[in-house]
Amino acid sequence: QVQLVESGGGLVQAGGSLRLSCAASGRTFSSYVMGWFRQAPGKEREFVAHISRSGGHTYYGDPVKGRFTISRDNAKNTVYLQMSSLKFEDTAVYSCAADPVSVISKNPVYWGQGTQVTVSS
Repeated sequence: QVQLVESGGGLVQAGGSLRLSCAASGRTFSSYVMGWFRQAPGKEREFVAHISRSGGHTYYGDPVKGRFTISRDNAKNTVYLQMSSLKFEDTAVYSCAADPVSVISKNPVYWGQGTQVTVSS
């Protein structure tokens, strides 16, 4: 069982930056592939970023490539999402997810409750 708690969301102006954190419970954090997803009002959930168990491999959705960076600190059981050059269309609820296998090819097993990011234009 893994519990995920996101933090760091808020209101930011377009062009600004924000860093999200996702703290995981348990002693096996490094066994999980981690990812970030987002969902805007009236839209389907969208993949944002993935990071491998060791942190050595990352992958991003096209809308955020070059602007967002995912990282993790296995000693702190935390995954981060550094968001830069934010756009109005980045406004969404951002959720982190964990899975022992993949967060891309299957629906992740564990989800956080989400944190709201609002970008003002």
